[in-house]
Amino acid sequence: MLILGINAFHGDSAVALVRDGQLVAAAEEERFRRIKHWAGFPSHALAYCLREAGIELKDVDHIAVNQDSRAHFFRKMFYVLTHRHSISLFASRSKVRKSRSALSEYLEESFPQSSLHAGIHHVEHHLCHMFSAYHVSPFSEAATLSIDGFGDFSSAAWGMGKGGEVTVHGRIYFPHSLGLFYQALTQYLGFPNYGDEYKVMGLAAFGAPTCLSQMRKVVRLHNRGFKLDLSYFRHHAEELPTQWTDGSPRFEDLFTPALEEVFGPRRSPSDPIEQRHRDIACSVQAMYEEAFFHILEPLQKETSTSALTLAGGCAANSVANGKVRRSTAFKRVYVQAAAGDAGGAIGAAFATWQKLGGHRHFVMDHAYWGPHFSTAQVGDLLDARRSEIGASSCTIDLIQDEENLCGRVARFIADGKVIGWLQGRMEWGPRALGNRSILADPRRSDIKALLNAKIKRRESFRPFAPSILDHAVGEWFEEDDAVPFMMQVFQIRADKRALIPAVAHVDGSGRLQTVSQQTNPRYYRLIERFYELTGVPMVLNTSFNENEPIVCNPEEALDCFLRTKMDVLVMEDYLIERRGVPTA
Repeated sequence: MLILGINAFHGDSAVALVRDGQLVAAAEEERFRRIKHWAGFPSHALAYCLREAGIELKDVDHIAVNQDSRAHFFRKMFYVLTHRHSISLFASRSKVRKSRSALSEYLEESFPQSSLHAGIHHVEHHLCHMFSAYHVSPFSEAATLSIDGFGDFSSAAWGMGKGGEVTVHGRIYFPHSLGLFYQALTQYLGFPNYGDEYKVMGLAAFGAPTCLSQMRKVVRLHNRGFKLDLSYFRHHAEELPTQWTDGSPRFEDLFTPALEEVFGPRRSPSDPIEQRHRDIACSVQAMYEEAFFHILEPLQKETSTSALTLAGGCAANSVANGKVRRSTAFKRVYVQAAAGDAGGAIGAAFATWQKLGGHRHFVMDHAYWGPHFSTAQVGDLLDARRSEIGASSCTIDLIQDEENLCGRVARFIADGKVIGWLQGRMEWGPRALGNRSILADPRRSDIKALLNAKIKRRESFRPFAPSILDHAVGEWFEEDDAVPFMMQVFQIRADKRALIPAVAHVDGSGRLQTVSQQTNPRYYRLIERFYELTGVPMVLNTSFNENEPIVCNPEEALDCFLRTKMDVLVMEDYLIERRGVPTA
């Protein structure tokens, strides 16, 4: 049985293909369109998944969509009837739902040579999230929580996964949303782009929660959930211009002037970041964590399980995720590689597989589900652009002995060079996890400034992450668990922080990726060789990009290498070294 899961006409449009209950391929449309968080119909990602499986659209049995406009219908109608100002608001949003309902037309237009025989299944948004986490986790049973902005009139859902089934115990409905709270405050702090919340999370470590008492008036905890003070928000009362098709999602301001009356004037993106901004960011993160754990604590008690799976856009809050073991009775935490809306494609596919009688037998223990390129393909590219590469003072070596290749690259990193690293299948989700990465020495105190100024061109306060050998986590971090998708932040042991300043955030934390020999043997070997040279079992790992989506193919990697100040580029068995340029 072949099932295509699709997240379309929403942020992070994506496609996943499941064959007989096993994931075969998954990719986000942004990697092909080269537009961050691309929203619309994911035709390129869909074409890739079909190619990877060696099939055509006509071979697909079922198509599962991460949205069901019929969900919570009576609750929606009650809200509209009791809030008459919302009629135009919901009429506007119905245009997006109409696009989703025309899915078969988009499929026929994108693949005119292949007929469509598949049945189409619409799966409620948060059920998709919950399946995307529990169904692919290593736990036979687990509590599960989905929390985000909004999807199908709901912003959060929690319950239990057991025996392959997911049971929803409770929800939070429109207009209350922790995701929207965080997004609105992100806009207020001068980060206007869709997905900028991670910047506030990074900035929070530089502040103190001095505004937490005011935040508790914006978000009020009650019973099993929370409510927003809607006087601070616009989303429930106004038709806000948004962009959900054929481009990066865009939002108008979600907050009202009342927010500025409490916290002061908003920050413009061009304004300097002051201490009050840092303190507000810290207070936003603290408020999120209060509400997050207010939901989790009773969930653990009612499910009586030590395992937790998290999904939804808010599950990308790796700082809060990393505190679960310390703040609750949950001891095992799984966050899928694409926790946000892209992951809904996987959730929709597995929810449909389960509904059709399939059994749960797949565990996602790695994120390498995207396109891959052979050494021969890389060689053809380098041959075609050899004069351009030579003009940039670069040499090209073909090193087909993996031990030799990893040894040379480890030595380069130990000598302070910055490496572009492309190998194997592209990662699924927002993180570079050793297949489309920029690598550097975590021991260098100056590497953050170097990477930010010369390659990444991003805010100086944002931290970089360590990729660490899985067996070494307990020695270097205060907690010891598998974190293969870089979705949790742990505290680095106090006696180790000075040894790895490039990956230790200002609060002593690190958003780690644990690297397993079984799931990524080449990357593991590279880090192992670096460990042998330096005594440090990790490398600094950041995404292979420059203010663009992470690179997908060798041509994009070469372009990024040539226009930045990276020292070395490794693509499969080829090593390109920039000569005559001193390392900063």
